[in-house]
Amino acid sequence: MVKRIKLRTLFIGGCITLFFLVLIGRVFWIQVLNGEDWQKKAAAQWAHTSDIKAQRGVITDRNGNILASDVPAFTVVVDPEVIHEQGIGEEVIKGLHDLLNKPEDELRTLIEAKDDKGKFLKNREIRNEGWKIDQELADKVTAFYKALGKEHDIQETGIGLVREQKRYYPKNTLAAQILGYTDRDGKAIMGLEKYFDTQLKGADGKLFYQSDGQGIKLPDSQDSYQPVVNGNNFKLTIDSTIQYYIEEAMKKAYDQYQPTSISVIAADPNTMEILGMANMPTFNPNEYWNTTDQGGFYNHAIKSTYEPGSTFKIVTLAATVQEKLFNPDAKFLSGQIKIKGYKTPLHDIKRAGWGTISFLEGVKRSSNVAFVKLGYEMLGQEKLLKYINDFGFNEKTGIDLPGETSGIVNPDENRPIENATLAYGHGKVLVTPLQQLVAVSAIANGGKLMTPHVVKEISDPNTGKTTVTKPVVVRQVISEASAKETGGYLEQVVADQVIGTGRHAYIEGYRVAGKTGTAVKVEGKNYVNSKVLISFIGYAPVDNPKIAVIVIIDEPNEEVGGGTAAAPVFKEIVSQSLQYMGVPKLATEASGKDAPKTTASALRTTPDLTGKTMKQAKELLLAGGFDFESVGEGASVVSQYPAAKSTLASGQRIYLLSQQGNKPTIPNLSGQSLRDALEILSLLKVGITVEGEGYVTEQVVGTKDGKTLVTLKLKPLNEYGEDIPVAPPADTDVTAEQ
Repeated sequence: MVKRIKLRTLFIGGCITLFFLVLIGRVFWIQVLNGEDWQKKAAAQWAHTSDIKAQRGVITDRNGNILASDVPAFTVVVDPEVIHEQGIGEEVIKGLHDLLNKPEDELRTLIEAKDDKGKFLKNREIRNEGWKIDQELADKVTAFYKALGKEHDIQETGIGLVREQKRYYPKNTLAAQILGYTDRDGKAIMGLEKYFDTQLKGADGKLFYQSDGQGIKLPDSQDSYQPVVNGNNFKLTIDSTIQYYIEEAMKKAYDQYQPTSISVIAADPNTMEILGMANMPTFNPNEYWNTTDQGGFYNHAIKSTYEPGSTFKIVTLAATVQEKLFNPDAKFLSGQIKIKGYKTPLHDIKRAGWGTISFLEGVKRSSNVAFVKLGYEMLGQEKLLKYINDFGFNEKTGIDLPGETSGIVNPDENRPIENATLAYGHGKVLVTPLQQLVAVSAIANGGKLMTPHVVKEISDPNTGKTTVTKPVVVRQVISEASAKETGGYLEQVVADQVIGTGRHAYIEGYRVAGKTGTAVKVEGKNYVNSKVLISFIGYAPVDNPKIAVIVIIDEPNEEVGGGTAAAPVFKEIVSQSLQYMGVPKLATEASGKDAPKTTASALRTTPDLTGKTMKQAKELLLAGGFDFESVGEGASVVSQYPAAKSTLASGQRIYLLSQQGNKPTIPNLSGQSLRDALEILSLLKVGITVEGEGYVTEQVVGTKDGKTLVTLKLKPLNEYGEDIPVAPPADTDVTAEQ
């Protein structure tokens, strides 16, 4: 018995020993031999990654008004299992249909959804009607399911909301084709949103941490963090107020003429900052899926090419002025003109013509014959093409918007007829609206072809760095004097209320330069007289341009021209914009049958403004058409120059001085006489030094002995208001500038 017990004890002990040997071997196998692999698998289960969504950059207009930003959004979710258990399916269907306008049969399919085993599914998103809805609608959904729960005395109704983000455009259709849009998944589709997508979207951040099987973060979690990089913020050159004026004026014309499309661009000709750009039809980026006319997504202003017609005559006119070939008083026989080798003559819109008239009258009447003589006979095809290229018509403008196309001007040098019609904008010439505006802006700003742009500055919220877009001059196309002379002739196209084709663009109190255009469209190889493209292009005020605008109406349903249909749109936009920009009006006077003539507010006296608030003084001066400038940051006028009841010279500016801080504000005195400059600076109690004689062309502000010192540099001016060089270099040919 004892022996048997010992054998059993040995057997059991051996089994236990063997078990522990196997266990130890297995542990050794797992922890030592395969330890690295198991460690990786364990780490994978512990490790978690949490994404931190980057904020997409905000887009604003030049004044900081938000045009596009990310806002909270909510997606409606239903739980078919809960809804079925509570027996409220029909009430849910009816309520969500009323709120979201989603068809009841589609809601029923969602709420009755089952898996392969016949079990009701959970958490179904309601797309598209309930996807990323706004706060207002989300509040209504919340109120609905809370009322439903209260009515049935239940905690769970099977309806919920998931908080998300979406792109929102608070001004709806305003500047839609510039901004573009992102779809509901956040993907940039068109416009600036797509063009600058990488900079706008930034980069998502990540948080790496360790947790247990319940998802609870481990006490000794080895966390790592990849910081979020929020998208850059964009401030545009667009002024939402001017953009609104543009779109409202377009809507009226669109309703009246029911054209294929209308395009308008407005810019500051001195910097080529785009102040507004719009096309009709258009779309609402908040509801892009509801756009029925796909043409609403197309930015005709930079993508469409067309035969410009008479607005292109501006190039011919400027070229002949620059080459000293344009004599406004010289005469020619209007009506028609024959080109050697061609039987059919080219003719004016009035085929019988107006008899023998001056070239200036030919410009006012938009005579094709006049421009054939100027561009084809006098200038010649080689020089005409040179100026066309210099004005940028065979290249893209370089605007910072996607999809820009280039016009094409390519007449056959062996076909004289093509070079003759080119002089008045027909034949082998295709341009974009933007190219036209850039060209006329070159005349407005003194002959400089500039690169247009819509981005004013880009700010990085992560670093605080701001990048400002500076104006870029491509080249000097014509001299400043030639540009000024050309502008004077274009002003008469508008100001002459008897024969000027642009007379419907005349604005009381402002000097306007412009040109009309009516181009018959081509289908195949033939011109179709029933289909025309009409336009007007111009700028104002002529003496100090603040805005240049082009208006294009494609295929109006009435027999109208650029002067009768497009010019009034220009007038409405520019008149509102100039007043909004604070540009003072000039005094006007009429004389018999002559057109209203715009004259400077000469021989008027200055009102007494001392003691008034700055706001009151500015309103009074704007209403009276005075040119003025405010100096200082105070709320009230403490002094003025010239003094009250002083007689003002033509174009003389009034300076309003308010309370100055420790460092006085020095106004821009360029162009002022020495006497006026000294009077103004004396009122500011600053030190003054003077170099040269004539008019102020430059001022340098510094300090001396702790006091502000202003150095005035003076030069005499010629009849065009340009600096007269004291002694040009001997090897410089200045004849062309005289």
